[in-house]
Amino acid sequence: MKLFQTLFVAALLISPLAVSPLANAQAPDANRILEGARLSAALTKLDEGLQGNLSHNGRKTPITIFLKGKNIQFQFLENKKWRIFHLRLNDEKYDLLEIVNGKTIDFPRNKLTESIAGTDLTYEDLALRFFYWPEPKLEKTENIGAQQTYKLRLDKPAGAAGNYFAVYVWVHTKFGAFMKIHGHSKSGKLLKEFQVEDVMKVSDKVWTLRKMQVSSYKNGRRTSITDMTLDKPSKGALKGLR
Repeated sequence: MKLFQTLFVAALLISPLAVSPLANAQAPDANRILEGARLSAALTKLDEGLQGNLSHNGRKTPITIFLKGKNIQFQFLENKKWRIFHLRLNDEKYDLLEIVNGKTIDFPRNKLTESIAGTDLTYEDLALRFFYWPEPKLEKTENIGAQQTYKLRLDKPAGAAGNYFAVYVWVHTKFGAFMKIHGHSKSGKLLKEFQVEDVMKVSDKVWTLRKMQVSSYKNGRRTSITDMTLDKPSKGALKGLR
């Protein structure tokens, strides 16, 4: 199965996936590899809303994602109300905004590490801010299962917000898609793992995330898991950014 990038929107955490092949190169450049991985999502255009759930400890939180070029909207249901976030992709960074009572406001820096609806995902994860940390380093080529990847290390810039001080990203050598992410603490301990488990085709040339597992770690042990699952858009689905 071909593997494509998720814009985890996480991200983070929660993210769209798109083809972004890396051109053949004698000596791969870390900046170029990372640029291909982070920009492939910006090439995806999917007007129909993707609906799904974040599943954590038996509880499901409904989510909806809208994708349109360099604009991404992520919504989740919290206390019977929809919270609406907007990711604006620029050349240098991702801007994370929240829409409150019809007004668009910057999301507070001091809330980036808060959990989204009690899951393992934080707003820092959603914004994938670490993808724009400067001077990525290519450590080696490494296989994940049968897939060959580039393993990159990203180090947190001085003064930047967030929990992670070092992040490792595994990028598919052929398709330029990130397959796995590890976020580490200042002492080097693993804090979070993002693993793409399945993708789906939603139109002729557009693939997107179907399932991703997000795991939290403490002292080397996995303490919690959140699954993000999305469904194929159906006819009559909501269109575009709202």
